[in-house]
Amino acid sequence: MAATAVRYLRSVGAATTAEQPHPEALPRPGLRAVRDDERLPVDPAEFRRVLGNFASGVTVVTARDADGPTGFACQSFASLSLDPPLVAFMVARTSTTWPRIARAGSFCVNILGSGQGALCRGFAVSGADKFAGVAYGDAPATGSPLLDSVPAWVDCRVHAVHTGGDHLIVVGRVEALGAVEEGEEGEEGEPLLFHRGLFGRFSR
Repeated sequence: MAATAVRYLRSVGAATTAEQPHPEALPRPGLRAVRDDERLPVDPAEFRRVLGNFASGVTVVTARDADGPTGFACQSFASLSLDPPLVAFMVARTSTTWPRIARAGSFCVNILGSGQGALCRGFAVSGADKFAGVAYGDAPATGSPLLDSVPAWVDCRVHAVHTGGDHLIVVGRVEALGAVEEGEEGEEGEPLLFHRGLFGRFSR
Protein backbone atom coordinates (compact mmCIF):
# COMPACT_ATOMS: atom_id res chain seq x y z
CA MET A 1 0.00 0.00 0.00
CA ALA A 2 2.84 2.38 0.87
CA ALA A 3 4.52 1.69 -2.45
CA THR A 4 1.28 2.50 -4.25
CA ALA A 5 1.02 5.82 -2.44
CA VAL A 6 4.60 6.71 -3.31
CA ARG A 7 3.97 5.92 -6.99
CA TYR A 8 0.88 8.11 -6.97
CA LEU A 9 2.73 11.04 -5.36
CA ARG A 10 5.46 10.71 -7.95
CA SER A 11 2.92 10.68 -10.81
CA VAL A 12 1.45 14.01 -9.70
CA GLY A 13 4.86 15.57 -9.12
CA ALA A 14 4.72 15.71 -5.33
CA ALA A 15 7.81 15.13 -3.21
CA THR A 16 7.96 12.03 -1.03
CA THR A 17 9.87 11.38 2.17
CA ALA A 18 11.49 8.39 0.49
CA GLU A 19 12.89 10.31 -2.47
CA GLN A 20 12.99 13.86 -3.78
CA PRO A 21 12.34 14.42 -7.51
CA HIS A 22 15.53 14.11 -9.52
CA PRO A 23 16.62 17.56 -10.67
CA GLU A 24 17.41 16.29 -14.17
CA ALA A 25 14.16 14.35 -14.64
CA LEU A 26 12.49 14.96 -17.98
CA PRO A 27 8.89 16.25 -18.05
CA ARG A 28 6.23 13.61 -18.45
CA PRO A 29 4.65 13.47 -21.93
CA GLY A 30 1.06 14.59 -22.14
CA LEU A 31 -1.29 11.66 -22.74
CA ARG A 32 -4.78 11.97 -24.16
CA ALA A 33 -7.39 9.89 -25.91
CA VAL A 34 -8.10 10.14 -29.64
CA ARG A 35 -10.92 12.61 -30.17
CA ASP A 36 -13.94 11.77 -32.31
CA ASP A 37 -13.05 14.50 -34.81
CA GLU A 38 -9.65 12.84 -35.38
CA ARG A 39 -11.19 9.57 -36.53
CA LEU A 40 -11.92 9.09 -40.22
CA PRO A 41 -15.48 7.78 -40.48
CA VAL A 42 -15.86 5.17 -43.21
CA ASP A 43 -19.34 4.08 -44.20
CA PRO A 44 -19.42 0.25 -44.53
CA ALA A 45 -21.48 0.41 -47.73
CA GLU A 46 -19.03 2.86 -49.30
CA PHE A 47 -16.11 0.70 -48.15
CA ARG A 48 -17.62 -2.31 -49.93
CA ARG A 49 -18.42 -0.29 -53.06
CA VAL A 50 -14.94 1.12 -53.46
CA LEU A 51 -13.08 -2.09 -52.61
CA GLY A 52 -15.37 -3.98 -54.98
CA ASN A 53 -13.43 -2.37 -57.82
CA PHE A 54 -10.52 -4.67 -57.01
CA ALA A 55 -10.98 -7.79 -59.13
CA SER A 56 -9.90 -11.06 -57.53
CA GLY A 57 -9.86 -14.75 -58.15
CA VAL A 58 -12.25 -17.05 -56.31
CA THR A 59 -11.47 -20.11 -54.21
CA VAL A 60 -13.16 -22.69 -52.04
CA VAL A 61 -11.26 -23.44 -48.85
CA THR A 62 -11.99 -26.98 -47.64
CA ALA A 63 -11.05 -29.10 -44.66
CA ARG A 64 -12.03 -32.36 -43.00
CA ASP A 65 -12.63 -32.73 -39.27
CA ALA A 66 -14.22 -35.47 -37.16
CA ASP A 67 -17.67 -34.48 -38.47
CA GLY A 68 -16.71 -34.79 -42.13
CA PRO A 69 -15.91 -32.33 -44.93
CA THR A 70 -16.43 -28.59 -44.58
CA GLY A 71 -15.62 -25.54 -46.65
CA PHE A 72 -16.49 -22.01 -47.66
CA ALA A 73 -16.14 -19.72 -50.68
CA CYS A 74 -13.24 -17.29 -50.29
CA GLN A 75 -11.96 -14.48 -52.51
CA SER A 76 -9.46 -13.10 -49.97
CA PHE A 77 -6.69 -15.55 -50.78
CA ALA A 78 -3.10 -14.74 -51.71
CA SER A 79 0.39 -16.18 -51.93
CA LEU A 80 2.53 -14.91 -49.05
CA SER A 81 6.04 -16.37 -49.08
CA LEU A 82 8.22 -18.44 -51.36
CA ASP A 83 10.71 -19.59 -48.71
CA PRO A 84 9.11 -21.06 -46.72
CA PRO A 85 6.13 -21.63 -49.02
CA LEU A 86 3.21 -19.83 -47.36
CA VAL A 87 -0.23 -18.70 -48.46
CA ALA A 88 -2.90 -16.76 -46.61
CA PHE A 89 -6.66 -16.28 -46.57
CA MET A 90 -8.98 -14.11 -44.52
CA VAL A 91 -12.12 -15.37 -42.79
CA ALA A 92 -14.78 -13.55 -40.78
CA ARG A 93 -14.67 -14.07 -37.02
CA THR A 94 -18.38 -14.99 -37.25
CA SER A 95 -17.71 -17.86 -39.66
CA THR A 96 -19.10 -21.21 -38.52
CA THR A 97 -16.74 -23.03 -40.88
CA TRP A 98 -13.50 -21.60 -39.53
CA PRO A 99 -13.67 -23.38 -36.13
CA ARG A 100 -13.87 -26.70 -37.98
CA ILE A 101 -10.88 -25.81 -40.17
CA ALA A 102 -8.98 -24.77 -37.06
CA ARG A 103 -9.76 -28.11 -35.39
CA ALA A 104 -8.61 -29.96 -38.50
CA GLY A 105 -5.35 -27.97 -38.51
CA SER A 106 -5.14 -28.20 -42.30
CA PHE A 107 -6.99 -27.09 -45.41
CA CYS A 108 -7.00 -27.18 -49.20
CA VAL A 109 -7.45 -24.06 -51.31
CA ASN A 110 -9.40 -25.01 -54.44
CA ILE A 111 -8.87 -22.31 -57.10
CA LEU A 112 -12.02 -22.15 -59.22
CA GLY A 113 -12.29 -22.02 -63.00
CA SER A 114 -14.43 -19.71 -65.09
CA GLY A 115 -17.25 -22.26 -65.40
CA GLN A 116 -17.56 -22.91 -61.66
CA GLY A 117 -19.65 -19.96 -60.55
CA ALA A 118 -22.47 -22.25 -59.41
CA LEU A 119 -20.00 -24.27 -57.34
CA CYS A 120 -18.83 -21.08 -55.67
CA ARG A 121 -22.39 -20.00 -54.88
CA GLY A 122 -23.06 -23.37 -53.27
CA PHE A 123 -20.16 -22.93 -50.89
CA ALA A 124 -21.16 -19.33 -50.13
CA VAL A 125 -24.46 -20.43 -48.55
CA SER A 126 -24.47 -20.76 -44.77
CA GLY A 127 -26.08 -23.75 -43.09
CA ALA A 128 -26.60 -25.86 -46.23
CA ASP A 129 -25.02 -29.20 -47.12
CA LYS A 130 -22.35 -27.63 -49.30
CA PHE A 131 -20.94 -30.96 -50.50
CA ALA A 132 -24.26 -32.34 -51.75
CA GLY A 133 -23.68 -33.47 -55.34
CA VAL A 134 -20.09 -32.19 -55.32
CA ALA A 135 -17.42 -34.61 -56.53
CA TYR A 136 -14.13 -34.51 -54.66
CA GLY A 137 -11.16 -36.59 -53.62
CA ASP A 138 -8.45 -36.29 -50.99
CA ALA A 139 -5.63 -33.79 -51.14
CA PRO A 140 -2.38 -35.77 -51.01
CA ALA A 141 -0.73 -34.27 -47.92
CA THR A 142 -3.59 -33.47 -45.55
CA GLY A 143 -6.57 -35.44 -46.84
CA SER A 144 -8.61 -32.24 -47.14
CA PRO A 145 -11.32 -32.33 -49.82
CA LEU A 146 -9.87 -31.67 -53.27
CA LEU A 147 -12.72 -30.67 -55.57
CA ASP A 148 -12.91 -32.29 -58.98
CA SER A 149 -12.11 -30.24 -62.09
CA VAL A 150 -10.56 -27.22 -60.37
CA PRO A 151 -7.74 -25.58 -62.36
CA ALA A 152 -5.40 -25.49 -59.37
CA TRP A 153 -5.20 -26.45 -55.70
CA VAL A 154 -2.94 -25.79 -52.73
CA ASP A 155 -2.78 -28.28 -49.84
CA CYS A 156 -1.74 -26.67 -46.55
CA ARG A 157 -1.35 -27.02 -42.81
CA VAL A 158 -2.30 -24.10 -40.55
CA HIS A 159 0.94 -22.22 -39.85
CA ALA A 160 -0.31 -19.15 -37.95
CA VAL A 161 -3.46 -17.14 -37.25
CA HIS A 162 -3.48 -13.36 -36.77
CA THR A 163 -6.25 -10.93 -35.85
CA GLY A 164 -7.38 -8.40 -38.41
CA GLY A 165 -10.34 -6.40 -37.16
CA ASP A 166 -13.54 -8.38 -37.71
CA HIS A 167 -11.58 -11.02 -39.66
CA LEU A 168 -8.82 -13.51 -38.97
CA ILE A 169 -5.74 -13.81 -41.17
CA VAL A 170 -4.92 -17.49 -41.59
CA VAL A 171 -1.44 -18.41 -42.82
CA GLY A 172 -0.93 -21.87 -44.28
CA ARG A 173 2.29 -23.72 -44.97
CA VAL A 174 2.10 -25.39 -48.36
CA GLU A 175 2.59 -29.16 -48.27
CA ALA A 176 1.53 -29.97 -51.85
CA LEU A 177 0.00 -28.22 -54.84
CA GLY A 178 -0.95 -28.75 -58.44
CA ALA A 179 -2.55 -27.21 -61.54
CA VAL A 180 -3.71 -28.06 -65.04
CA GLU A 181 -1.07 -27.72 -67.71
CA GLU A 182 -0.52 -24.20 -68.99
CA GLY A 183 -2.29 -23.60 -72.27
CA GLU A 184 -4.73 -26.46 -71.75
CA GLU A 185 -7.95 -25.85 -73.65
CA GLY A 186 -11.33 -25.54 -71.97
CA GLU A 187 -12.83 -23.71 -69.03
CA GLU A 188 -10.82 -25.70 -66.49
CA GLY A 189 -7.71 -23.69 -67.36
CA GLU A 190 -9.40 -20.27 -67.19
CA PRO A 191 -9.87 -18.46 -63.85
CA LEU A 192 -13.17 -17.45 -62.27
CA LEU A 193 -13.00 -13.73 -61.47
CA PHE A 194 -15.07 -11.65 -59.05
CA HIS A 195 -15.63 -7.93 -59.62
CA ARG A 196 -18.29 -5.56 -58.25
CA GLY A 197 -20.38 -8.45 -56.96
CA LEU A 198 -20.39 -10.32 -60.27
CA PHE A 199 -18.49 -13.28 -61.70
CA GLY A 200 -16.48 -12.82 -64.85
CA ARG A 201 -13.75 -14.41 -66.91
CA PHE A 202 -10.35 -13.45 -68.23
CA SER A 203 -10.15 -12.66 -71.95
CA ARG A 204 -6.80 -12.85 -73.75
